[in-house]
Amino acid sequence: MPEVDLVADRNAYLAVRSHCAAVFDLDARLPDQVFRRGLSGALFCEFDAVLAPDLWPALRAMARWHGDTQVELLVLEPDSDAFYLPEYRIHPAMSLSVEAGADDYWGAIGFEPGGDVMGSISISANVIAVTGPSGRWGCWGERDPEVAVFQGFPNAAARKDWCAQFGPFLDASGALESYLPLSFAGRAVPVEYAATLTANYGTSEGTPQDGGLG
Repeated sequence: MPEVDLVADRNAYLAVRSHCAAVFDLDARLPDQVFRRGLSGALFCEFDAVLAPDLWPALRAMARWHGDTQVELLVLEPDSDAFYLPEYRIHPAMSLSVEAGADDYWGAIGFEPGGDVMGSISISANVIAVTGPSGRWGCWGERDPEVAVFQGFPNAAARKDWCAQFGPFLDASGALESYLPLSFAGRAVPVEYAATLTANYGTSEGTPQDGGLG
């Protein structure tokens, strides 16, 4: 797998990080609001699904809604300077054309630096952010609690069609019932966690609350 599928240098890495920082609060973590301007109609999937080639068409579709020619992915944990650079001499980010295929996406996130599978983003990433230069959509994922959340649907109809075509995806209440219990002791989501997630991501309609991102 060619290393060039990842960003080539620090300047490219910082450009991806800047785009992600415009969409997300990079210091926030679920169940808090990670999107700088919250959108309604959030949809959830399992974290590992985002780091698999099958989800590439869904990400590409979101980018195209908003006129983006690139999909950008940034790994926030582990930290680039503390882990990826000293251990593998790579920057944990990609900027991939929407014209690319699923194999190209896997070439970036599945790349094994020095032949070490533990250095690939698909295995090592614990917190990721995905967006495009428009800043009008995004996907945020965390290995603990094993979920990813998408926002940035143009309208309810687009959200419904996207979910049917690329799913399964669940709204916040569905994620609390299905995905999240597996991450907690006794398979019970703490009440405070559930309340916070619902407050931040529980609106079911697919139209923006405040005009969208960007």
